[in-house]
Amino acid sequence: MSPTTISHLRSVKVHAPVTTRPPAIPLAEALRRSGDELGHPAYIQDSLAVDLAHASDEQIFGPQSTSRSDLPDPEPWAGQIAQAIVEVMSGLRPAPQVVRWTTPQVYAVIARRGALAARRRAARTRAVTQRAVVRSVHVCEPADGVAECSVVVSEGVRVRAMALRLSGQDGRWRVEALQIG
Repeated sequence: MSPTTISHLRSVKVHAPVTTRPPAIPLAEALRRSGDELGHPAYIQDSLAVDLAHASDEQIFGPQSTSRSDLPDPEPWAGQIAQAIVEVMSGLRPAPQVVRWTTPQVYAVIARRGALAARRRAARTRAVTQRAVVRSVHVCEPADGVAECSVVVSEGVRVRAMALRLSGQDGRWRVEALQIG
């Protein structure tokens, strides 16, 4: 580079871009301003100046809570998902069949135990296995969109207890906590 080019580069100044957009306003204020006294919507050119910085992407696009009135009866649903979970954990059913109905933490536990059971089954020479059966389901609903279920499961002569906490998310029940005794 020549000395004149270097001196020319030193004299370049960068200025902040000029913005012609209005400042952001809270959503409630935008809704209040959105019409005239006759109820006609206001005309907004280019973009709507709404401040969405107060809500995170997870709050807007993440799982949404569902109220109890928009959900099916939890008792038969809990019995069916408990049966599916027991079958996955005993290696009789593939784990991805319950992924939609469980939180990621619960699914990880179920899938891990199912994989261990499937390996044990493959190592055995004889395949005599008692299939687990859900015997009873009891439901308590402590809050709107939450159901806590106790399930009795029998496998041959062995009887176990299972506790599920269901939460209403995106219009369906999801298992968010699981305990097996």
